[in-house]
Amino acid sequence: MNHPVIELAQALIQRRSVTPEDADCQPMMNQRLQAIGFNIESMFFTDTLNTWARKGNTSPHFCFAGHTDVVPTGPEKDWQYPPFSGLIEDGMLHGRGAADMKGSLAAMIVATERFIAKHPDHKGSISFLITSDEEGPFINGTTRVIDTLEERNEKIDMCLVGEPSSRNALGDVVKNGRRGSLTGFLTVKGIQGHVAYPHLAKNPIHLAAPALSQLSQTQWDTGNEFFPATSFQVSNINGGTGAGNVIPGELEIQFNFRFSTEVTHQQLQQQVNEILQQHDFDYELKWIVNGQPFITEGGPLIEATTAAIKNVTGRDTVLETSGGTSDGRFIAQTGAKVIELGPRNETIHKVNECVSTDDLIELSEIYEQILEQLLT
Repeated sequence: MNHPVIELAQALIQRRSVTPEDADCQPMMNQRLQAIGFNIESMFFTDTLNTWARKGNTSPHFCFAGHTDVVPTGPEKDWQYPPFSGLIEDGMLHGRGAADMKGSLAAMIVATERFIAKHPDHKGSISFLITSDEEGPFINGTTRVIDTLEERNEKIDMCLVGEPSSRNALGDVVKNGRRGSLTGFLTVKGIQGHVAYPHLAKNPIHLAAPALSQLSQTQWDTGNEFFPATSFQVSNINGGTGAGNVIPGELEIQFNFRFSTEVTHQQLQQQVNEILQQHDFDYELKWIVNGQPFITEGGPLIEATTAAIKNVTGRDTVLETSGGTSDGRFIAQTGAKVIELGPRNETIHKVNECVSTDDLIELSEIYEQILEQLLT
């Protein structure tokens, strides 16, 4: 298909950039950005290539953020089309990363090229923060770039992350925030023994069961107009030796909170410990804060985005905070206003991932109109 957005999206999909590999996606994009006046900084941390590209040095500072890495394909024989082919069939562009999120990256680049061609002396600044570590451990990607920017007091005012936010039609949903994520690793300690002699043992599964029941039934908050109530979910339980006649000596439990802005991770940690201490067992508890909640309640970024979607598609958009985490959580912690807008998410991380070519073309028009409204 002869359209600059689709041609670039195909070229990106054809690069096998499984986390944390970039497979030369960023150099290809950087070459195009450099040609229109961007200063390019490549930041490599341990195993991850990142790009910080910026044009201009004044406010307002608008940033496009995204990732070139994709999740593994699984058995390629299960795909209708080769996952790194970028083939087009019946108006759909096929391949791993088509929706998440190489299509968005292509739309960002082409939208920016068109905008700068029309407005070479636009106000403010435009930047791109691109990583190859979003789908993986997210240790050496966006968070490290943000740390670098914070160290030199380089601030982003507004950021659009190209995650596939749309549900049934392009632009019907924009993510204006995300819940926080907190993971707990609980080890309950008992005494191993023979099941026929329970008085000589202490079963950690039995000890933990009432506490888990209480944790699962606790109301942590009631949410607010932007967030549902905080949820607690047990994701893994491991105990036992594999033998049917042995009481285990330890039980390992992993659980996760998705939490709203109504509660902090410190409050959740304290409340969990208080509940566990009500039950008579020995335990160890470790925590990982995967991300803090954030919200962009209104202002120029929301207004420009909803207006651009309406102008291009005729649709009214809905603001939501549903779904998992994204790299927006690292950018929002600096004080930036952050939203997520991208194509439909129906096929992301699935076999036969694909995206509508018409949607990508319209997405680039939406991105361009957002720039128009914010920087002219």
